[in-house]
Amino acid sequence: MNNYIKRIAEIDKKLEKKSLFLFGPRQTGKSSYIKKQLAEPRLSWTLLDNELYRDLSMRPSLLRNTLRAKGINDGVVVLDEIQRLPDLLNEVHMLIEETDIHFLLTGSSARKLKKKGVNLLGGRAGRLNFHSLVWPEIKDFDPSLEHIFRSGLLPAAFSGDDFESLLSDYVGLYVKEEIEAEREVRNLPPFWEFLRIAATESGEITSYENVARDVGISGVSVREWYRILIDTLIGFEVPPYRKTKIRKPNASSKFYLFDVGVTRKLQGLSSIEEGTAEFGRYFENYIAMEIRSFLDYSGTDNEGLSYWHAQSGQEVDFIIKDKIAVEVKATKRISPRDLKGLKALMEEGLMEKYILVCREEYPQLLDNGIFIFPYKDFLSDLWNGKIV
Repeated sequence: MNNYIKRIAEIDKKLEKKSLFLFGPRQTGKSSYIKKQLAEPRLSWTLLDNELYRDLSMRPSLLRNTLRAKGINDGVVVLDEIQRLPDLLNEVHMLIEETDIHFLLTGSSARKLKKKGVNLLGGRAGRLNFHSLVWPEIKDFDPSLEHIFRSGLLPAAFSGDDFESLLSDYVGLYVKEEIEAEREVRNLPPFWEFLRIAATESGEITSYENVARDVGISGVSVREWYRILIDTLIGFEVPPYRKTKIRKPNASSKFYLFDVGVTRKLQGLSSIEEGTAEFGRYFENYIAMEIRSFLDYSGTDNEGLSYWHAQSGQEVDFIIKDKIAVEVKATKRISPRDLKGLKALMEEGLMEKYILVCREEYPQLLDNGIFIFPYKDFLSDLWNGKIV
């Protein structure tokens, strides 16, 4: 599997309407998409080119003057790694106002743009988060869950032979390029331990105090470090669903890392064995990745995904758009215990559909109205628009 895997993000269509910020973690395939699938841009610059970066830093007007010299007044212009030079967006803003150019502005993080107070062009550009590979892109390979959990879904890792080395390099490069380069963390050894704990706790309700105690730093620092992971798109939060009345809901969020392969590498695990607690957690993390990617690609912001946990203990893993309840179990044979959370939430009468995603062989509709979905069926229906 060393060939390019075609991606489903419809960036061309979005660029027909207006300029677009395309953010995504490193190596999710943004640059490959631009080379392989995007109609040829009129101009494409990467700010990873240090000479170009230096020239634009001193003379932002170089962009305008180059476009004028080339007679470019419309079409698509690509500026890669735009977060390296936030001030260039002032020039982009004026060009959007004065020309018919639609800019594709890519980056691995919006953190620097936010810190600089950049308004992301005041609505003159859309935003799309680019993700690791998703089910419609890999289903024809029919990968096993064990392969997905080991390699993850970064394109080069999923389709390559030496994913262990790639993931090791990825983890190291993340700290070097995203953390050291932005000078966000002064003391790296505790941050490495924090990353390991964040990976181990991926999918759990976040307890800043417990993590702070384990790492040996303040709760304030832990909160900021989680925010760094979220802003650099290495992780994402799933907030609590709070609309239940019969059972009082928990008010804390869950946190997930963006890719199961990166999670495994940070945990230091060689494999994820079927039947273990880790297998169930990775299965849930994988489904979380797919739902979040679907919501992003279909134009719904992350507020469309939440989870429910009652203070009395009942829990449902995901609530989609406040109307679809989804519980995830790695079992091949469901039991009444697997349905407890969904049944408790059904008593509230708030959802339109109740789903258990598992590894059963056949889809089922139970007498109480709960749908049982083999995970491949669920993912196919999700991406085909049949779930939401």
